[in-house]
Amino acid sequence: MVVTAERQLMKHIDEAHAMEKTILRMLDGMISRTKDEAIKAELERHREETERHAERLEARLQAHGETPSRIKEASGMLGVLMKGVMDTVRGEQPGRDARDGYVTEHVEIATYELLERMARHAGDMDTAQVARENLADEERMARIIAGSWDKVAQLSLHEEGVPV
Repeated sequence: MVVTAERQLMKHIDEAHAMEKTILRMLDGMISRTKDEAIKAELERHREETERHAERLEARLQAHGETPSRIKEASGMLGVLMKGVMDTVRGEQPGRDARDGYVTEHVEIATYELLERMARHAGDMDTAQVARENLADEERMARIIAGSWDKVAQLSLHEEGVPV
């Protein structure tokens, strides 16, 4: 098979789609564990955004006559399941969830920065626009997490029985 900019673009869209589907499951776990209502509301809002991200990416694949890779999606789900098992045995959940969420947001930011550029190289301005739209949501969520470290530290200490 000849490697083309469009073929590479399809690979990147598919990987971004699988990532978003995996993150939906991760967010489900975080939402179910979160006791702070303000944090839970932000996570629920971001879950809705993440659903839209996955839908936009699937639409871009379909526009090119492609479908999402179920293998990539399934392998991502396996990782979420393993994380879920680990989360049940480790303490200090608010801090760990915030840390994991912050890292995840930055992986998504990098994914959409690259996807936008791959789309432009392939001449797919619609996919470049989807990447920019998704990127804006990810950057917003990263800022929200970054602004919550003091609260998360207090929640983590409280969960462990440490007076704050």
